Amino acid sequence: MRPNEIIKEIDNLGLSEKLILVEDIWDSIARNNTELPMPEWQKSELDKRYRDYKSGKLKLHDWEGIHEELRNKYK
Repeated sequence: MRPNEIIKEIDNLGLSEKLILVEDIWDSIARNNTELPMPEWQKSELDKRYRDYKSGKLKLHDWEGIHEELRNKYK
């Protein structure tokens, strides 16, 4: 099936069917790509942040606090 034919088929789906399709596509990507490529700079930054977290240098914030802060900032 060609891409334009697939798009036409997708356009005929209902919202819930489209959401299920998206979920199935993501699951397929995850199954078939166990190791996604990561640039070395990104890996280094993640390693640094993890070391900072483990050593207590990194100040963590809970989601509720951040959410409330953003809500108050943009009222």
